[in-house]
Amino acid sequence: MTTLLTQLSLHTPIVQAPMAGVSTVALAAAVSNAGGLGSLGLGHLSTQHAQEQIQQLKAQTSGPFNVNFFAHQPTQPFPAQEQQWLALLEPYFAEFKAVAPTSLHAPYQSAVNNEALIDMLCLEKPAVVSFHFGLPDAQAITRLQAADIQVWGCATNLYEALSLQEANINAIIAQGIEAGGHRGTLHPDTDQQIGLFSLLPVLRQYIKLPLIAAGGIMTGSSIAAALHLGAELAQMGTAFILCPESAADEHYRANLQSINAFQTTLTAVISGRPARGIKNRMHEEVHEFIEYVPDYPIAYSAAKALHAAASKQGCHDFAAHWAGQGAPLARALPATDLMQQLKAELQVALDH
Repeated sequence: MTTLLTQLSLHTPIVQAPMAGVSTVALAAAVSNAGGLGSLGLGHLSTQHAQEQIQQLKAQTSGPFNVNFFAHQPTQPFPAQEQQWLALLEPYFAEFKAVAPTSLHAPYQSAVNNEALIDMLCLEKPAVVSFHFGLPDAQAITRLQAADIQVWGCATNLYEALSLQEANINAIIAQGIEAGGHRGTLHPDTDQQIGLFSLLPVLRQYIKLPLIAAGGIMTGSSIAAALHLGAELAQMGTAFILCPESAADEHYRANLQSINAFQTTLTAVISGRPARGIKNRMHEEVHEFIEYVPDYPIAYSAAKALHAAASKQGCHDFAAHWAGQGAPLARALPATDLMQQLKAELQVALDH
């Protein structure tokens, strides 16, 4: 059986996680040029801007790369719930001498029912297109694969993996509860919150598709453990945030290098979907209102506005500093150096 490593002409089984808003062309290019699979998280961009990013990455690497998009069901506005949410957040805006928005909107498009996006991807032909929160329709998957593009989906449990396998995609990202950023659940209400090293062997027994391990992987020895449990590649996100090539700002970097990195928790109050980040006032105080949070991604526009208001006053306690449970192990190294370090650690682990 041909492995993903061979199919994608990779020299090392490392995937840099997409991380919308944090990944950059420079970061993805460095990882791809070092023999891994660089990635761009483009779900927060318009189709035109996503295409521009892909073209810029092509100019900086001849290696394969992955582009990632959100495949959530398009959200219907619910003005009454959104106004109630804004009313709950009003005291926080007032704390920073700001006025809460009068209305909310969905800031991100979905790959579902998005023919223009699929047209663009078939034209640009990245090696891999991965989707979070689900998949586009069968016709879109078939079109991408006909353009010689691998299609990957994300599963957090066996039932989701079986659903993805039935959709005839190329590979499955097995996301453990340790992972930073958004849970890739198809249905957040049924999240079983399984750890990666429990999830992998279960999927390996029942799933025929190649698996990519994701969640808390920060070192070469962890990559080796994931490979031993049945993954073909290891996806790492938090490990790359401190690289100078990432778009993380100085406050994000300082937080990740502080004692705060030892406390990451899940909350849906930032975006409307559960996501793991470094604990702050959103996780501790605003989370108490979780039952009132609007749907993803509408809730995001409120959280972004609150963070903007707070940061103008020098407060960064409302930022979305996504990070996995391995956050304390993050290293501030250039991406090329980090890749070399990870490859060396992996070889040592495999040799023993």
